[in-house]
Amino acid sequence: MKLFIDGDAFPNLLKPIIYRAILRVNLDTIVIANKKIDIGKSELIEYRIVSEGMDEADNKIVDEVCANDLVITADIPLAARVLEKDAHAIDHRGELYTKDNIKEYLAMRNLMQELRDSGEITKGPAPFSEKDSQKFANQLNNFLQKYIKKD
Repeated sequence: MKLFIDGDAFPNLLKPIIYRAILRVNLDTIVIANKKIDIGKSELIEYRIVSEGMDEADNKIVDEVCANDLVITADIPLAARVLEKDAHAIDHRGELYTKDNIKEYLAMRNLMQELRDSGEITKGPAPFSEKDSQKFANQLNNFLQKYIKKD
């Protein structure tokens, strides 16, 4: 299993959490973004910068992800594409996307986009909080305990 991180808009509060998890379970990690971000220094972490442009990082992740890999992303369409390749996805707030729930998330995202496109003023998501980072940490830990093989 490899870990892919969609580095675009990756919350700073999650960086130490993900870094400790990578080291704890020896998880090969690829961070893909259109700008330089730093989660930490380790031979387990590879940083890749893609050209700026709509979905460049997403496309690179989808090209490289394999079945059973894990992707950390807040991008719901990317999560859907990852699930189609039999990989896993967790969002920044700790939601584990599954084949059972992704259609609902996509439908809600599309509805909100339609409302915004029609001129409706909608509230965005709540600011990222310490509670969100804790939920993420718990979900990541549960996932890793379930899917990482112990030597």
